[in-house]
Amino acid sequence: MSSSPSLNWSNSIDCCLWEGITCNSDLNRVTRLWLPSRGLHGLVAPSLANVNHLTHLNLSRNSLFGSLPSGFFSSLNNLQIIDFSYNDLSGKLPSSSSSSSHLENVNLSINRMGGDIPSWFLKDAWNLTSFSVSSNQFTGFLDFSVNYFRGEIPQGLGSCLNLKVFRAGSNSLTGSLPRDLYKSASIEELSVPQNQLSGPIGEAIANVTNLRIVDLSVNGFTGPIPAETGKLYNLQQLCLQNNRLSGSLPSSLMDCTNLMLLNVRSNSLLGNLSNFNFSNLVQLRVLDLGYNDFSGNFPQSLLSCKSLTAIRLSANRIAGHIPPKISQLQSLSFMAISGKIDMTVDSRGFQNLELLALGRCQLQGRIPAWLAKLGNLRVLDLSQNRLTGQIPPLFSSLPYLFYIDLSSNLLSGPFPKQLTLLPALSGEAGNILGLSPLVLPIFVMPDKSTMRLFNGRRVLPPAIYLDSNGLSGSIPVEIGRLKCLNVLSLSRNNFSGSIPDEIAQVTNLERLDLSSNSLTGKIPASLIGLHFLSYFSVAFNDLDGEIPFRGQLDTFPSASFEGNPKLCSSILQHPCFTQEENDATGPEHAPEPEVAPEPEDIIVGLAAGLSFGFIIGSTYGFFYMDNFRRFIAWFTKFF
Repeated sequence: MSSSPSLNWSNSIDCCLWEGITCNSDLNRVTRLWLPSRGLHGLVAPSLANVNHLTHLNLSRNSLFGSLPSGFFSSLNNLQIIDFSYNDLSGKLPSSSSSSSHLENVNLSINRMGGDIPSWFLKDAWNLTSFSVSSNQFTGFLDFSVNYFRGEIPQGLGSCLNLKVFRAGSNSLTGSLPRDLYKSASIEELSVPQNQLSGPIGEAIANVTNLRIVDLSVNGFTGPIPAETGKLYNLQQLCLQNNRLSGSLPSSLMDCTNLMLLNVRSNSLLGNLSNFNFSNLVQLRVLDLGYNDFSGNFPQSLLSCKSLTAIRLSANRIAGHIPPKISQLQSLSFMAISGKIDMTVDSRGFQNLELLALGRCQLQGRIPAWLAKLGNLRVLDLSQNRLTGQIPPLFSSLPYLFYIDLSSNLLSGPFPKQLTLLPALSGEAGNILGLSPLVLPIFVMPDKSTMRLFNGRRVLPPAIYLDSNGLSGSIPVEIGRLKCLNVLSLSRNNFSGSIPDEIAQVTNLERLDLSSNSLTGKIPASLIGLHFLSYFSVAFNDLDGEIPFRGQLDTFPSASFEGNPKLCSSILQHPCFTQEENDATGPEHAPEPEVAPEPEDIIVGLAAGLSFGFIIGSTYGFFYMDNFRRFIAWFTKFF
């Protein structure tokens, strides 16, 4: 094992004075080896196992490879802290016959280790407080984050009296939560998202009163949320989204006064939200109740949650008036609501709002003028409403706006040229597009048939959705200013005229949908320069000429061009003729015209035909009659 730069380890110096080495004072034995991020390279030396008084070992963030030496844990049975994270170690964990009672913190994450995690890691691990093996290749029955674990979570976690954190997300775990887990008095975080766990959440979870974080999201848990969840008075985060939970929110949940995040999105929960008193949750920052079956009016008690940064009530049955005072929540940056609602905003409200999603709210009339006051707005979704009139010029005053969805409304008039002046889409505002993570994931339907989720790890694509309206006129050449645009959807409108060449200047386009309009002329050959294009449709227009099949346009199916009878291409089974082919069928190559026969020629031909027919018929008849007589003679002879 080598290092760069070199360590000051020399035989002429007492090893207790070496860099990264600590010895105990009474026996002068090495107890601590601490060399993280020290440029170490090579195998873990088997001789390391001889340092049997070692209690603290940290060789993280180096370039160590290979497997841990055999007997490593048996020999180093005094270890309390082990950290080999961020290396390139492989192989299985070596077995050990020693007790693990001294272990407090084990971090083997970000390596390439595999195989089963031996059971002795948890057996007698009375002092274990943290155990991380995430981002490896482990398999078997015990689980830790981002691996390939399968099967049920074994019993025994409740026996780890000092275990504070248990994470097992993103595996293939099945079954229910182990019962003895509910007996743990020390555990503070239970995180097992993105597995295949099922069954009810036990009522006994209310006994684990030290829990601060519970993340059971993206599993198959069923039944109600435990009625006595309110006993978890230390609870700060409750993530139960994407399960099959039913029933109502327990009223005791409002006693969790330390709660900062409540996410129960995408379940089958119900109840009248007006009956819940959220005013005790003064530390609540994120509330996601979307995609359930909640009803009632917007809960007025939420106005007492002054720390709120995100609210989602979408895809429920919320109705009524949204109180104007909601715009006075100074920290609010994300708000998504759907239902039969109406809303007004104070003149100085929503100063920090970055995302506003009011899709499917049955909004009527003009696009609200108060939107022009939302100076920090980045994402706007007003889709699937009944908005009418022309798109007003208010958006050009929003410097950070990069995502606009006005689809499926009753809007009319021309394409709003002010959209081409948006600084965030033209690149004039610098690199500001969605760089800050979203507080909650947002769902979009880019082709109105498949839903996609964008969260803090994946930036929402800059987009303009104006499809399914009554917009008309030509697509302006100014569209070429939108250098940062990824998605442009203008389908199912009444746009006419030609497709402007300037669209090719929107070089970051990934999706372009101009289908179901009245566009004419040719498909610009310049579109072959859109190298990032993954979806393209000009179907059902009145385009003509040859499809420029080069570049990305060569990758799209015939459905992208159907409904344009004047287009020609081999992909449409309507080939285009070249000038040479047209010349080849010109007058000089036409067949000789047929000449009508003279009457005397017809008479001569008819007489000759009759004579020939008589001769053949007579001969045939002679032979036929002769054979017939012979057949009769033969028949009467034998019968």
